[in-house]
Amino acid sequence: MLETLYNTFGFVGSIIVAFISFLFFVFWMAGVAGICSVKRPAHRQIIFFSLAVFVPVYPVLWLIADINKQRKQLKKL
Repeated sequence: MLETLYNTFGFVGSIIVAFISFLFFVFWMAGVAGICSVKRPAHRQIIFFSLAVFVPVYPVLWLIADINKQRKQLKKL
């Protein structure tokens, strides 16, 4: 797999792809942790857990939306 990545993107490209993949994984983990920390009714929490696990982009988008929401709250202060 690494050889294919290197042959497809070259040295610099493979480093960039690996770095972006690592960042996506870190943001995904942070998004899942954020989704889990919010208190919701049990039936809604199961839906959010399912989305976080089966749709990997959802926690990242949730994290970005939460960051923007917090930024707007801090601007009001």
